Amino acid sequence: MNFGTGAVKITPAHDPNDFEVGKRHNLEFINIFTDDGKINSNGGPEFAGMPRFQARVAVKEALKEKGLYRGDKNNEMRLGICSRSNDVVEPLIKPQWYVNCKSMAEQGLDAVINDTNQKMEIIPKQYVAEWQRWLENIRDWCISRQLWWGHRIPAWYAVLEDDELKEVGVYDKQWVVARNEEEAQKEASKKFSGKKFQLFQDPDVLDTWFSSGLFPLSVLGWPDDTEDLRAFYPTSVLETGHDILFFWVARMVMLGMKLGGDVPFRKAGEGNLDPNELKTAKEGQKKDFPKGIPECGADALRFALVSYTAQLWNAIRFAMTKLGDDYSPPAEIVPAAMPFSCQWILSVLNKAISKTVASLDAYEFSDAATAVYSWWQFQLCDVFIEVIKPYFSGNSPAFASARKFAQDTLWLCLDYGLRLLHPFMPFVTEELWQRLPSKKDSVRKESIVISEYPSTVECWSNNGVESDMDMVESVVKSLRSLRSQLAPNERHERRAAFVRCRTNDACDIIKKHELEIATLATLSSLDVLTESDDAPAGCKVDVVNEALSVFLKQQGSINVEAELEKLRKKMEEIQKQCDILQKKTSAPGYQEKVPGHIREVDEAKLASLFQELLSFKEASEHLERESSES
Repeated sequence: MNFGTGAVKITPAHDPNDFEVGKRHNLEFINIFTDDGKINSNGGPEFAGMPRFQARVAVKEALKEKGLYRGDKNNEMRLGICSRSNDVVEPLIKPQWYVNCKSMAEQGLDAVINDTNQKMEIIPKQYVAEWQRWLENIRDWCISRQLWWGHRIPAWYAVLEDDELKEVGVYDKQWVVARNEEEAQKEASKKFSGKKFQLFQDPDVLDTWFSSGLFPLSVLGWPDDTEDLRAFYPTSVLETGHDILFFWVARMVMLGMKLGGDVPFRKAGEGNLDPNELKTAKEGQKKDFPKGIPECGADALRFALVSYTAQLWNAIRFAMTKLGDDYSPPAEIVPAAMPFSCQWILSVLNKAISKTVASLDAYEFSDAATAVYSWWQFQLCDVFIEVIKPYFSGNSPAFASARKFAQDTLWLCLDYGLRLLHPFMPFVTEELWQRLPSKKDSVRKESIVISEYPSTVECWSNNGVESDMDMVESVVKSLRSLRSQLAPNERHERRAAFVRCRTNDACDIIKKHELEIATLATLSSLDVLTESDDAPAGCKVDVVNEALSVFLKQQGSINVEAELEKLRKKMEEIQKQCDILQKKTSAPGYQEKVPGHIREVDEAKLASLFQELLSFKEASEHLERESSES
């Protein structure tokens, strides 16, 4: 069979094992053999055309009449059942087309394991052994499939006028292989010169893996010598699954080298879907669709893409309304002069850039996508865009400087963020990036695809600011948790809150960032208390950590018993952690065997847990006092 610039030799053969295996059944076994082991040929014509199940009974009775029946017994075996009609699928030996893969497998193996002239790298390397195992033990490849869909096998059978048997395929030497029927006609005319014949194309189709194995070539216009084929073949990287390393990847490599003259890609990497995401998705799907999803896979994909894309559109829309028509990006950014929230988002953007670039370089595409997504969703959209809204709520002179810095930072985040996301969502990011204002006196690239991919900026990193924001977010999380426990009609109202600090450092940080906490937690007011201050009455309470507790005002009376029960459960969990850590630190040999830096971490963690436990006890005592006073 000729394809393009190379050739794959396909020969007809027989494969008695090429059939589907289904449920296990007991079948009646009939002995119809003579003493020499051959099938008894007495009789036979009377059974021609008889349905097989009737024929079995008739044969059995005929054997009995002739005195040739030896008995029967059950024979347990696997029996194929058609999934559509539930009919028994029985193997029928027939000619099949095979590909001799020996030389192609040798080339594919050499392309990976030849250290002096390696043409393709498999990542991770552990799968090279699997590659070797398959290709070193290669067998002829049966590519015939008896299906109603697929690429028809390009082989035609010539039925000659003087053939004794007219059935298609009965004579192996009367096949011709060609690109189309016209070429087949010409080839047959040469092969059977002077003879009259009629051509019939093989009704079988190619194995799906054969068709998909041609994908790197066919997608670029092969077998025609196209401009795309010359420009882009071979490609760079294939991301795939290890379970189809042979069935698809090896076939692409063998066919690519044979027909395209080179490996179809330089690197082949295992799929990088996060195992936790995969597990969660499977559990959710099984729960929501116990009987499977009825013909709506494309809709599910569209929904996922739309929900993610909506976040980008909303961020850009917010930015455009806050930047204004006359906005011009700054020539340079000096983070040290910016508000706290602006310094923070640039610092975590720097980390997202570093993680994404490192993951892409290591072909860990799932990690790269997760890094970008987490920054966009949980840091830019959920925190930064929310926390800068007070700067734009009016034209207060007090916020004039912060407002300008927030605009500059917002533009910078979108410019870097869209370029960072571009490899994963090329079309949406292109559309959005084109809408961003350009710097004055500078020429922007015509397309995001040819702009520079982001790299880290040293002066953006600020661990101190990130640590402060961690504390802010912890307080906000606890306040939001308390809000969710309110009656439904109270949850959306702004409420007064209090933060009780047990250390001077924590007190200073919370006081500096009252605006950020009040904004993110949707508060009407926020007061910072020290240990010497009395705990506020009429509040729900939660312990953030060993240094901080939060109180949220609520209407009406508090169900003290319910609140105490919540605190007791949290105290039990902390006590368990304390017990486990104490058991570890008091074990024989701990001081001698455990490195000093680990002992220090354990000691600090234990002290923190004890302090947190005391904080919960204080909160419980406060509730009990409030209950007795009322």
